[in-house]
Amino acid sequence: LAHFSVQSSSVLPTITLGLPANTRVRISHNLKKKILTATLCLFPLVSVPGLGPVPLQFSPQTDHLAPEGGPHKPLSRTRSEPLPQSPRSLHPHLLQQHHNCQLLERLKQQTHLGKVSDLHTLTNTLMLTHSVVMNYRFLYNPRRASSASSLVYDSQMLKHQCTCGDNSSHPEHAGRIQSIWSRLQERGLRGQCETIRGRKATLEELQSVHSERHVLLYGTNPLNRLKLDNRKLSGILSQRMFVMLPCGGVGVDNDTIWNESHTSTASRMAAGSVTELAFRVAKGELKNGFAVVRPPGHHADPSNPMGFCYFNSVAIAAKQLQQKLSANKILIVDWDVHHGNGTQEVFYNDPSVLYISLHRYDDGNFFPGSGGPAEVGSGAGEGFNVNVAWTGGLDPPMSDAEYITAFRTVVMPIAQEFSPDVVLVSSGFDAAEGHPAPLGGYKVTAKCFGFLTRQLMGLAGGRVIMALEGGHDLTAICDASEACVSALLGIEVRLPLSEEVLLQKPNANSVCSLLRVIQIHGR
Repeated sequence: LAHFSVQSSSVLPTITLGLPANTRVRISHNLKKKILTATLCLFPLVSVPGLGPVPLQFSPQTDHLAPEGGPHKPLSRTRSEPLPQSPRSLHPHLLQQHHNCQLLERLKQQTHLGKVSDLHTLTNTLMLTHSVVMNYRFLYNPRRASSASSLVYDSQMLKHQCTCGDNSSHPEHAGRIQSIWSRLQERGLRGQCETIRGRKATLEELQSVHSERHVLLYGTNPLNRLKLDNRKLSGILSQRMFVMLPCGGVGVDNDTIWNESHTSTASRMAAGSVTELAFRVAKGELKNGFAVVRPPGHHADPSNPMGFCYFNSVAIAAKQLQQKLSANKILIVDWDVHHGNGTQEVFYNDPSVLYISLHRYDDGNFFPGSGGPAEVGSGAGEGFNVNVAWTGGLDPPMSDAEYITAFRTVVMPIAQEFSPDVVLVSSGFDAAEGHPAPLGGYKVTAKCFGFLTRQLMGLAGGRVIMALEGGHDLTAICDASEACVSALLGIEVRLPLSEEVLLQKPNANSVCSLLRVIQIHGR
């Protein structure tokens, strides 16, 4: 999601974000011929056995430490580092936010409105080839879905905005979901779906994934802290650290903005709305659904916000399905162009959740730097974490052919073997064409996202819940959202993916990346 520079630390590799990879994948002519030799591969790749003002602390300057060599350590070193700033320059901004919040609080108390309630998968002969792509017809072709598809959206999520007031400085802004919601209305798709009411996630739901400290730091605001233990809260809030952003606003790191009045509510609304939608689909009340939510969530780990994310909405929904509906097997597919480091960490040792991510990796040189193919899970969860980690930069960029091949040879075979009860999709659209290199640089079309959605509808009896993650080009994310909702509704596409695209060979870099995944998970 993020595109800003990331500080180096002892546990974080040097990350160039959107810059081209500093190494190229080289493949001999003989090996290339071998890889592209016609081979039929139709079997699964692997069996997936307070009241008053609280003192604020400010972030000290971060030392630059040389990155360590060796393979990537999973999970433990992906976070946006704070910008070094002078506390003196930041303090007035935070005091102003606190002053505004206190005025609102007094107004609510005076008008008796102070009460706030929380709405509740290598075979030895397997090759990735042209002929594999030609077998796209063997992919699941779902029946026309029922009309009981659903959408969820809430205008409270629009209020999470930087206090600088300039959206042009922030790729993750309210116009993203506003534009998508308007597009769905213009195309008549909202009228064909049941729109359910969004709700805020409870503090208990948030704590199914995040630490209590994290939840109290980022899930409360001056108005709803009235009902909490003031002594505990004051101690935790005194640990808060903020940075001054280049735009003049306040953030928790150099790209993740903080609005004292609205960020916590918007973040909880996103998590609660995804959870509510997941519950209703899992219980059979709805066929499937799409959550038009922000801020995104898949970078948020149990203890840290990062990459525009505060609470991991998809992970929270999955945890609630496990705890309250006894869901035995949950598939999470994450096609955001950035690796969902937070989601991976939450379920890294959990064999009941299969996490499959397709993302730009470039040998760890693209944000957040995690998600290498060797990160397969640990303990009982080993083998249940699959990273399709694209490497090779943008020479050429990945496009429809590469994503279709990945689904045909990795995603769908493993998912079918896993046989999930429900499918959650972290639907980031920053791999869509229209995003510049720092934000992705790939060329996946909206039609392809719709096509991939149809494949996932062949799993779990069609119980698919999609939640918006990243994606910042408004036209691209509106087109992709429209295509995915149309697929969920079972609407026939007037101009589907052409035969030429479906028969196109994947590029050599993608073949190498996919072979690496297959080799690792085929052991």
